[in-house]
Amino acid sequence: MTILRVCKSIVCLSLAIFTLLVCLNNLMDYNSNYTFVQHTLSMDTVFQGNTLKYRAILDPFIWSLAYGLIIFAEFLTGVLLLIGAIGLLKNIHSPVAFKKAKNWVYLGCLVGFLLWFFGFIVIGGEWFCMWQSEQWNGIEAAFRFVVIIMFTLLFTAMPEPESDNK
Repeated sequence: MTILRVCKSIVCLSLAIFTLLVCLNNLMDYNSNYTFVQHTLSMDTVFQGNTLKYRAILDPFIWSLAYGLIIFAEFLTGVLLLIGAIGLLKNIHSPVAFKKAKNWVYLGCLVGFLLWFFGFIVIGGEWFCMWQSEQWNGIEAAFRFVVIIMFTLLFTAMPEPESDNK
């Protein structure tokens, strides 16, 4: 067993726990972040006179749907990462099986990347001009998540030594 495999397993498990905790928090304190989604989609806190406000969505059903998709993506990210982390831990002594278990981690990181980069930074930040809101701007937090996710993806993808004795 290499220490690198142990480290990869723990990093993936930590990210899985983090994303599942984010999901749980959104379920337990639903209204806090529902309000965030509402203000982002309605574009009611962007700069005055913004000519892009035609993009605003004022339908509470769409707000709920969007928030539900966010929570589902957080859950899916966490579950995929957890499956991957468990697979890594179970196969820590088998280089071939360990490498195969990485695919779950890659899928989890992909879903998380799509949520926090594409969903929050691209769609929320640019399409709905979230960057203009002083109170409802989640771009910095989303960026931190994206960096952690990409670190985990790249770290996990690093090859391990071919020999377990290295």
